[in-house]
Amino acid sequence: MTASPTTRTPGLRRFLTERPARPERCELCAVPVVADHRHLVDTEKRALVCACAACALLMEQPGAAAGRFRTVPARYLTDPSLRLDEGAWDALQIPVGVAFLFRNAALDRLVALYPSPAGATESELEPATWTAVLGDSPLARLLEPDVEALLLRRTDGHVECHLVPIDICYELVGRMRLLWQGFDGGAEARTALDAFFADVTRRVRPLDAGVRP
Repeated sequence: MTASPTTRTPGLRRFLTERPARPERCELCAVPVVADHRHLVDTEKRALVCACAACALLMEQPGAAAGRFRTVPARYLTDPSLRLDEGAWDALQIPVGVAFLFRNAALDRLVALYPSPAGATESELEPATWTAVLGDSPLARLLEPDVEALLLRRTDGHVECHLVPIDICYELVGRMRLLWQGFDGGAEARTALDAFFADVTRRVRPLDAGVRP
């Protein structure tokens, strides 16, 4: 989804501002939702919306809401056999050390975004480059359009890549926007980034015969 830094949907707002005092509500049925609630992608508005457990389950059914809302999956996957180096990162032409890539179904193309002081910033990505670097990988073939992303981070000449829910990528964007200081983000932002990826690493499970495409 190509949500701009100024997108003001309730589902994304909680990642960009301090949590409001009043409880959040499901944006479909208006019941209060727990803090760790599910999200949907509104494919018409290109936005995240909060959902209660019942509505999230309902929108997982084929044909629900004529396909407008898609429930963000909860799976975290990694492929230990995938090896990406500095050359692969340079080919992607991403100017910072973190990015996420997802397939926008409406545009029928891959979108690459990275955190910045202004929010989610889009990086131009040629289809041929995507294919050469990641397009033939098992993670890329498993990627669900609009609701999942490939989350990448370059550290010390190594690039880690995980398949994750799209909402946590926007959560990361919001954290970085709130904490960013100076030219490189500052110590607090780097600490938050390390903690975020440590949590992702704890959640991911390796691909196996049951989940490979």
